[in-house]
Amino acid sequence: MPASDRPAGSGRLLTGVAWAVLLLGLWLWGREATDGSSAPTTGDVAAVGRPLGVPLPPAHDPLDGAAPQRVEIPSIGIEAPVVGRGLDTSGAIDPPPYEMPQTVGWYDSGTEPGTEGAALFVGHVDTETKPAVFYGLSAARPGEKIRVSRSDGTVAEFTIDDVQVVTRERFDAKKAYGPREDGRAELRLITCGGTYDRKSHAYTANVVVSAYLTGEKRGAARSSA
Repeated sequence: MPASDRPAGSGRLLTGVAWAVLLLGLWLWGREATDGSSAPTTGDVAAVGRPLGVPLPPAHDPLDGAAPQRVEIPSIGIEAPVVGRGLDTSGAIDPPPYEMPQTVGWYDSGTEPGTEGAALFVGHVDTETKPAVFYGLSAARPGEKIRVSRSDGTVAEFTIDDVQVVTRERFDAKKAYGPREDGRAELRLITCGGTYDRKSHAYTANVVVSAYLTGEKRGAARSSA
């Protein structure tokens, strides 16, 4: 639904993703120390999962490393540039600047999309006045494709196998951010969901879309600018 139809206050900047990536920062820190279109879905927890009768293709072997430049989800009309992001002073991933609401952030100290492990993408769901790049992310469904154009001229094609809307109380950073199968190239796309809590100035949940590499093709390298 359009931004104007949402409850008052739900058009604030994306504090839900800030909460999710803070947990990611803490999970990454813990690993190092010991060695994680529709509006945002309403409700405590929603799990699309893998519906019966939706065949999923076999996984493709992981690719050589290359930085992402663009991400495309044709089924929900998302096509956006990707910028590398690091951790801020609190240990959380910096999402793209608020001045870049139609840009996706990639944790560039982690996995490159297409290589073994889980590459992590984050994006805003809305701004104070309008929807942002991942506003329709909760409408994604298993079996649909995600294409990531990479700096080496290849396009890594991923197939969505899981869509979750997870509340703060049920959020498990290891499950959300860690790879699900050893040896596989995976992708996570994260934004906020649930409802907007005016008291905490944050969304009550996060949308986590999981996908895995199922193909590769050649494509012209494009600038992320």
